Amino acid sequence: MKAITVSESTDTDDKAQVIYGDVESPELKDGEVLVKVHAAGVNRADLLQSQGNYPVPPGASEVLGLECAGVIEDPGNTGRETGEEVACLLSGGGYGEYVAVPEGQLMPIPEGFSLTEAASIVEVACTVWSNIGMLAGLKEGQTFLIHGGAGGIGTFAIQMGKALGATVAVTAGSAEKLQTCKELGADILINYKDEDFAERLKNQCDVILDIIGAKYLNQNLKALAKDGHMVTIGLQGGRKGELNMGLMLAKRLNLSATALRGRDLADKANIVSSTIEHIWPMLADGRISHHIDRTLPLSEAAQALQLLEDSAVTGKIVLEVAD
Repeated sequence: MKAITVSESTDTDDKAQVIYGDVESPELKDGEVLVKVHAAGVNRADLLQSQGNYPVPPGASEVLGLECAGVIEDPGNTGRETGEEVACLLSGGGYGEYVAVPEGQLMPIPEGFSLTEAASIVEVACTVWSNIGMLAGLKEGQTFLIHGGAGGIGTFAIQMGKALGATVAVTAGSAEKLQTCKELGADILINYKDEDFAERLKNQCDVILDIIGAKYLNQNLKALAKDGHMVTIGLQGGRKGELNMGLMLAKRLNLSATALRGRDLADKANIVSSTIEHIWPMLADGRISHHIDRTLPLSEAAQALQLLEDSAVTGKIVLEVAD
């Protein structure tokens, strides 16, 4: 089959090196189905993997791609039906014509969504709900800060926060991106290039969704309210920072750091089930919509990753697989 894999070497400038070519089709394991991929969402984790900065978990496909949507080609021993349309949470393999998926990571196509639209929503829905809904427990009336509000995670998190009744604050790097956040429902708009979000939101944030890491650590602590909870899911601003434990004690703060890809099958199945229960109704009734910046053919995955690296997109890029 045709698929996107990562080359063994990279340029001196560390640009993403990906290969579009022939690989062996996946073989099914017990409890898996074979899905003919229609479309795959592009995520920052794919970019990091292409640069050699995100190792593939043991046993996962070397093919890029953490989410897709398509049609079951072979149900294996699961009892699922051939021809069933599904969205899929993956540990890898989405950037290919076929992918093997554990049954517990299959999701129905949200009502009113196309396969391409569904492919853009799986990873962000599971990531945001598992961290902000299941872990941090965002509630009505709380203040929710999202860093990178105009990205794939951010555009989804804004809508989910509003659907849950929170006041949503965002950071982004341009007036255009902040306008997008406003249109999606964000209440407090902060251009991080011009304003210190920690001063603006000092002691106000009940929940923070952080993709930056070390660079924002002390500012995030300052912005958190008493009993506040910060969940870090990315390290775009570095891995190591100095933590003020005294401030944590005084404000009774909670800090969590999570990743979705490396969780075991049972954990992922639990997240998928909870996401379907709580988020799919919001997709069906329009409280949350997809936000696709553009679609590209699978063969242009390198261009898609470059656009992501350049911060040249708002929302998600989706790769479509030729029939």
